[in-house]
Amino acid sequence: MHRGKFGRAVVALAVIGVAGCGASDSGSGAASPGNGTEVTRVTVGIIPIVDVAPLYLGEKKGFFSRRGLDLEMVGAQGGAAIVPGVVSGQFQFGFSNTTSLMIAQARGVPVKSVVNGAATNGRIGADVTGVAVRKDSPVKSAKDLAGRTVAVNTLRNIGDTTVRESVRRDGGDPSEVEFVEIPFDQMPAALDDGRVDAAWMGEPAKTIAEAQGARVVASPFAETDPRLTVATYFTATKLVRENPSLVKKFTEAMTESLRYASEHPDEARRILTTYTKISGDVLDDLTLPSWPTRVDMASLEKLASLGEKDGIFGGKRPDVDALFS
Repeated sequence: MHRGKFGRAVVALAVIGVAGCGASDSGSGAASPGNGTEVTRVTVGIIPIVDVAPLYLGEKKGFFSRRGLDLEMVGAQGGAAIVPGVVSGQFQFGFSNTTSLMIAQARGVPVKSVVNGAATNGRIGADVTGVAVRKDSPVKSAKDLAGRTVAVNTLRNIGDTTVRESVRRDGGDPSEVEFVEIPFDQMPAALDDGRVDAAWMGEPAKTIAEAQGARVVASPFAETDPRLTVATYFTATKLVRENPSLVKKFTEAMTESLRYASEHPDEARRILTTYTKISGDVLDDLTLPSWPTRVDMASLEKLASLGEKDGIFGGKRPDVDALFS
């Protein structure tokens, strides 16, 4: 967790501990509430960030319980950590950035995306992620990142792939960027202390850094594609095969949640206080992603091509249609 001093802007992402649950590998653990309706316990591996607000909002609004689903959310550092939990049956569903899912599939891991998670809002300079530098930094735009250190939360993943694309599009040499791995919540301090020249931050870290005077010099998601599908909810192909009814219920409830969050952004913003510890000034200022109900296949093909160029798939291009459609 973040240990820097930011005054009122301090944030500690709440990692929800794994509680003992009775769900089986196929998500068939059930309980009977007072009305006699069978309820299925469903464990979802998530990253406790802004992007998953619709999931929590949908739970609060009853979109899952009306379909007989009792959700338990379990926090993790990133999609790469959630994938093994889903495949092993620890989680019935998981939230992951789309590059992590492509990497998994290219390596033969049996996963399947089932519903959209989050997308860029398409606003350069005001997207849900951005590359930030200190106020006094000589870096003025993405091309100036060449020859400098840039923090990302996970190496060889969606962060460095899209940052390279921003540098490339701005006329710089992406091969000269040095990436270092730092958790999102520690990035504002790392940037402020001068341990890195720049940091690719998600929310709320980006807003915290900006409150300290940091400047956003690139918006890699929006610059890669203004409709880029950033993350989705996924499951193991085994669950799709063995319990299609459960997958259908989760997908329907999540789709309703995405639609509701898009139509009620203030409620989506407020739900963040239930699974993160964000001060009021940060909550008011942070940027929300877009929450479309459908993935954008063209943007995912572009992301796959960039990942292939970076060599992160081990020489085997992922089958985007099989994974996301």
